[in-house]
Amino acid sequence: MGVAAPVLLVLLRFTQGIGLGGEWGGAALLATEHAPPGKRGFYAMFPQLGPSVGFIAANGLFLILGAVLTDEQFVSWGWRLPFVASLLLVVIGLYVRLKISETPVFQAAMDERKIAKVPFVGLMRHQWRRVLLGAGAMVITYTLFYTATTYCLSYGTATLGIPRTTMLALTMIGVLFMAAGTVVSSLVSDRLGRRRTLIAGTGVAIAWGLVMFPLMQTASVPLVGLALSGALALMGLIFGPMGAFLPELFRTEYRYSGASVAYSLGGVLGGAVPPLIATQMQAGGLGVFSVGVYVSAMAVLSLLCLLALPETGEESM
Repeated sequence: MGVAAPVLLVLLRFTQGIGLGGEWGGAALLATEHAPPGKRGFYAMFPQLGPSVGFIAANGLFLILGAVLTDEQFVSWGWRLPFVASLLLVVIGLYVRLKISETPVFQAAMDERKIAKVPFVGLMRHQWRRVLLGAGAMVITYTLFYTATTYCLSYGTATLGIPRTTMLALTMIGVLFMAAGTVVSSLVSDRLGRRRTLIAGTGVAIAWGLVMFPLMQTASVPLVGLALSGALALMGLIFGPMGAFLPELFRTEYRYSGASVAYSLGGVLGGAVPPLIATQMQAGGLGVFSVGVYVSAMAVLSLLCLLALPETGEESM
């Protein structure tokens, strides 16, 4: 297809971003605004498990296809099967959207005529600082995720010489730890508070950034697995409470826009940038340890943003 191939890929990524920006915010708000008092972290845990479940399902299916098909079959038609199977999820998602109703919190705001005509404008006028701080707090989650799953996968196969299937298996094990971390931290945040739980996880991430790549450089499969599992477990520990924390930061009339913009902006800064910077650092002769320093620096940034934000767990919505 020539130049049309990258153009279509970018276009699909763009539409995926539009979908995710509204999808996550809507799911998080539905969970938190339906939750009973003291249970918002638990209810918001379920949208936060999406990346773990999706990663395991997608990569697990590709591993199965790679095992049962020849290389020629996989390249010719096998790689298309997961995408065709995903059409079922589209149908299920559409059905849920058509059946869903407004949350009690939003319905009450509508009854009291407290709904902004252009929420984004009001958000930028009244709560722009929380948008930026919320995005900054989110940065470390995606820095950890994409460093562990994208950059380390390439580094492990191309530089360390570990087979790709082995690296994928180690990454999937790490994602199981990520799911466990998401569950634990979401539940803990209902007891100890969202901000305190996030600060603890982010503080550990500062140290893990300096440990991660010395473990990777050993090229020992168990130690590489430990490096990936530690990074992804921390991602889950920080990511879990975010499902309730970001919506709680914003007023009802701006909540959907505020949570979605903060989440998406943090995802761009934490997800798209680190693999590019990591590759340049390694190619520029700074060494792979500098990538870990970068991860720690992003954790420091997120920690500073969290320190500037209030505790939200006990506030009413």
